[in-house]
Amino acid sequence: MLKSVTESFARVIHGLTVGHLTDNVIQRSKRMILDTLGVGFLGTSTEVFHKASEYSKIHSMDFDDTWHPATHPSGAVLPVLMALAEALPSSRTFSGLDLLLAFNVGIEVQGQLLHFSKEASDIPKRFHPPSVVGTLGSAAATSKFLGLSMTKCQEALAIAVSHAGAPMANAATQTKPLHIGNAARHGMESAFLAMLGLQGNKQVLDMQTGFGAFYANYSPQVLPNLDSHTWLLDQQDVAFKRFPAHLATHWVADAAASVRKHLVTDRALLPTDRVERIVLRIPDVQYVNRPFPDSEHEARHSFQYVACTTLLDGGITVPSFHKCQIDRPQVRELLGKVELEHPQDNLPSFNTLYCEVSVILSDGATFTECSDTFYGHWRKPLSQEDLREKFRANASSTLSYDTVERLLKIVENLEDLEDCSVLTTLLKGPSPSEMVSKSIQHLTIPSYNLS
Repeated sequence: MLKSVTESFARVIHGLTVGHLTDNVIQRSKRMILDTLGVGFLGTSTEVFHKASEYSKIHSMDFDDTWHPATHPSGAVLPVLMALAEALPSSRTFSGLDLLLAFNVGIEVQGQLLHFSKEASDIPKRFHPPSVVGTLGSAAATSKFLGLSMTKCQEALAIAVSHAGAPMANAATQTKPLHIGNAARHGMESAFLAMLGLQGNKQVLDMQTGFGAFYANYSPQVLPNLDSHTWLLDQQDVAFKRFPAHLATHWVADAAASVRKHLVTDRALLPTDRVERIVLRIPDVQYVNRPFPDSEHEARHSFQYVACTTLLDGGITVPSFHKCQIDRPQVRELLGKVELEHPQDNLPSFNTLYCEVSVILSDGATFTECSDTFYGHWRKPLSQEDLREKFRANASSTLSYDTVERLLKIVENLEDLEDCSVLTTLLKGPSPSEMVSKSIQHLTIPSYNLS
């Protein structure tokens, strides 16, 4: 029996086969792939994308899937596999099942690492999770796709740890999208360096001074043998966002939309002059506490902004975070009336948190609604048709209608695809912008997402 945690991870990465994939894991991961591709296409229209396009091909919509413990699992893995499927010699054919296996290996590694620390179960305070576990997920997925030996898989993980980590201080800034892009890039580089013979500490996942440096209460465990392997994705689905903002704000939007029904009938406007106070009872998550956001990135990380915009407009969409929407006088007026309360039982975990919104009018009337599970959460998953519509809305900003529909069909039947070059050819275009095409083809810093 293996005594090294790091060696047990290498054994799992190297040893898992398509025969280990369950129907449930295949279906869930195809949904993740579809969503991540769509968000990536939408991301090519962002300011961050254009600012960084001469150096890296990143996207920044904060619109990607979210797991528990908290991370964005797909964004650090899928772009790497798309780039590899296109860049590797044409003599090697990769099937849809090859892609699904490598993708799920990358997701599994992230999830297992997150379960080694109690700190990781909460919304993060120190390190942005995709920059930590995402880097190792990318290294694992790349190692699997390249068919590296167990020893080389172990070295790739060791090298990746030295590339991992980004501070939460850059959350809600234009720099945050770099985190997951760098995770994808560095993980892929780690696998190639391992393939070329570079070595690292073979017990890096076992040590407090290794991967344990990123998390308090780090307690790693040797993974089970392959004959008893069960996928974390089988046990824990992901959440898909309906609007591009921090996941915790989705509970706020849900509760605020319910309150609005008490205040507004038909298409009437919210009576802002009659609103005395707005109370949000939420977990104490400081980096999503932004009373007066000035930019789209701050607004995406603001309990207050999402609550006020939902009360005003009845919902949140991609344009809700444009600067002209953030600067509306009605929004600024409502923001000044928001108060936060942090009930002791409302813990900062995506699995247990809730949001209660109370609107108190000038005549003393009070309307309160609570949300403990929003539509899109893993307990209330998006329907396949709604996920398709999200993909269509996001991808149509870049691709033709026919290409969008062909991509939909291919991804939804990915396990039957004999050659992934069919998929990568569609991803290359044609598109309205050469920049978009190049971003899919070359992926200097590969990332479809964004947060």
